Amino acid sequence: MTLKTRAAVLREMGLPAPYAQSKPLSIETIDLAPPGPGELLVKMTAAGLCHSDLSVIDGTRPRVMPMALGHEAAATVIECGADVTAFKPGDDVVFSFVPACGHCQPCATGRAALCEPGAKANVAGTLLAGSRRLQFPDGGDAINHHLGVSGFAEYAVVSAASAVKVRPGLAPEIAAVFGCAVLTGVGAVVNTAKVPPGASVAVFGLGGVGLAALLGARAAGAATIVAVDLQPAKLELAKSLGATHIINAGTSADVVAEIREATRGGAEYCFESVGNERVLQQAYAATSRGGMTVTMGLPHPSKQFSISAVSLTVEERTVKGSYMGSCVPSRDLPRFVAMHDAGLLPVERLLTHRLKLDDINEGFDVLARGEAVRQVVLF
Repeated sequence: MTLKTRAAVLREMGLPAPYAQSKPLSIETIDLAPPGPGELLVKMTAAGLCHSDLSVIDGTRPRVMPMALGHEAAATVIECGADVTAFKPGDDVVFSFVPACGHCQPCATGRAALCEPGAKANVAGTLLAGSRRLQFPDGGDAINHHLGVSGFAEYAVVSAASAVKVRPGLAPEIAAVFGCAVLTGVGAVVNTAKVPPGASVAVFGLGGVGLAALLGARAAGAATIVAVDLQPAKLELAKSLGATHIINAGTSADVVAEIREATRGGAEYCFESVGNERVLQQAYAATSRGGMTVTMGLPHPSKQFSISAVSLTVEERTVKGSYMGSCVPSRDLPRFVAMHDAGLLPVERLLTHRLKLDDINEGFDVLARGEAVRQVVLF
């Protein structure tokens, strides 16, 4: 039986800010078909506003339109489709934004973030099986799913391969942040870079992902953690979360020189979360000989990044991409939640705003101005 749900629908990319006026996201009542085999009907409890959503709104990260947006979310399972055995109604879940088929070559080698059918489905705007369960009312056109989740909605149908069970009682607004910010940021530290105790780390960009990386570096035992951003409030938050040095990139005469001084020659691990090729260039310049530069950001596909080719050899440098923190969500989400419960990942400190679904355009204005770490829509 078709269900009605309110959802934030993006019909056109590239509308100008302020979004409170242009309203790129319209809150509409749309039709939601029942779950098919291997799928779940869920009731959303919370969904975070992420730069990856903003990148679709402003056209930096092109997606098929129209689309029900939102990819960082927590929910409760309402109904299970045929062939679903790992979930039952009442389960609390968090979503990964790449569904993992479990059978392709990347999945088989422990690289679920690179799942090939999952990536294909995300580009097409479908669920993992190729289906679309959203459409405009009264037999209208289909609506595309955002990264298999479409979390800015009261209800959704998702592939069971996109969901991971979490312990009962985890506050929804905290649980949601694990689905992108924590997976991406903490995962980049512990999975992609494998930062060892005593290492020096620099983090460029202190949004939800960057600050999660900072939390991951602190949990990993990094001795020196340099935090770089343009916003004084974010820098102060970073300091309270364990940064040993903070640098305001807007007022610093030379960010790279300051990092090299703080780390005695360059940070062994530099993490870039801005999604800007110029910032990535800075991160590479601030990395030590023999060090690793990790990029978690998503620049426009047309942007290029150049480095001294010989430095890769004579300085034994590594430049590494990290998508979804190189995570296996079914393994890493419960592990990161356990770290939170043990006090090692105070994710609640990243929450700066709680919103209603109707306020979502204003929320993206706040995000675009750099005034928020993580805003969460509560249902």
